[in-house]
Amino acid sequence: MDSLTKALAAAEGALEKKAYDLKVLHIEHLSSIADYFLIATGRSDVQVQAIARGIEERMEREGQRPLAIEGAQVGHWIALDFDDVIVHLFFEATRDFYRLERTWSDAREVELPEPLRAQARELHSGEPVSSAAARI
Repeated sequence: MDSLTKALAAAEGALEKKAYDLKVLHIEHLSSIADYFLIATGRSDVQVQAIARGIEERMEREGQRPLAIEGAQVGHWIALDFDDVIVHLFFEATRDFYRLERTWSDAREVELPEPLRAQARELHSGEPVSSAAARI
C-alpha cells in the first residue's frame, strides 16, 4: 500500500467517526519522519478516542497496524504512527492551541477524492452543511 493510499484510508476511517476539519498534508519534501500527516478534530475526548479506534479498524482491514499510539488514554491529542503516515487527532481546544497546520505551513494539502471530499466538506465546520445553511 503506497503512502497516499494509506493516508486516504485513514481519512476514510476518521470520517466514518465524524471527524471534522480533516486535512491530509503532503510533508515528504519537508521532513524525513513521514510522507503524509492526517490532521482531524473531534468534539470531545471520547469522540477523539472513537476516531482513533475507527482509523485503527479501517487500517487493519488493509493489513496496516500502527507502529505506535500516543495520547489515547486522555484523548486530547492522539498520534497514530503508520510509518509513512502520521495521524494527529485533536480535541477542539488542543488543536487550536497547537495549530499544526501553521507549523507545517509549507506542506501541500491533498485534495481528497470523492466521496471523501464531500464528507469532509460537510463536517468541516463541525456540523452538517444543511444545518448551517438552515440558519442563514
